[in-house]
Amino acid sequence: MTYHPFEIEGADRPARWLVTCDHAANTVPPFVNGGTLGLAEGDMMRHIAYDVGALGMARELARQLNAPFIATNFSRLVIDPNRGEDDPTLLMKLYDGTIIPGNRHAGAEELELRLNRCYRPYHTALAELAARRPDTIIVSVHSFTRQLQGRPPRPWHVGVLYAADERLSRPLATRLREEPDLCIGENEPYGGHLPGDAIARHAIAYERPNVLLEVRNDLIEEDADQVAWGRRLAPLLQEAAERAGV
Repeated sequence: MTYHPFEIEGADRPARWLVTCDHAANTVPPFVNGGTLGLAEGDMMRHIAYDVGALGMARELARQLNAPFIATNFSRLVIDPNRGEDDPTLLMKLYDGTIIPGNRHAGAEELELRLNRCYRPYHTALAELAARRPDTIIVSVHSFTRQLQGRPPRPWHVGVLYAADERLSRPLATRLREEPDLCIGENEPYGGHLPGDAIARHAIAYERPNVLLEVRNDLIEEDADQVAWGRRLAPLLQEAAERAGV
């Protein structure tokens, strides 16, 4: 079977929303070290390799919004599509205390291979979807682990991340806080966006309204939970967009 670095669902759906999932898969393509990074299977199932549960949640969210959906089909450890091409963490050799053997000796030639076969095709396709109409809103869906090694547990259920553009993010955070069972973090567990990341590249650069959502991955481990969260978040996003007037 021919490898493809991304998947698209609902390209012809009419809504102005575009749902993306940058860290959807833990796939290592066959042209990268024969399809392995030298990690144990257990490590490839952890948050270091992909955003656990994010794919199913993002897919259902897009269906509920009647919006196009795009997701990667390569591990963030192969190359991180949510980093700029000049970011030093684009190709990680150590992540959350785990050495990545298949990346240890990866140099400029290997980096260029992964850029051309994985990273750049994904961003080209994402750019085309975002440009399909002039009023696109981008929702970037991620998940985060409850606890990093040696760190305290994270209390948030959902993180709303933003930096240069707060038009949708702040109203969404406000709306989420109205849900009595949720603990919401603004720019938690991470702060804002990075220069050259996916939101900067496809939303900020074109002044498109946007939000990056982080859901704690222990809440979306099961398929049913991913679907439930997608269905829960869709109307809240729509309400927030109406409040924001975007």
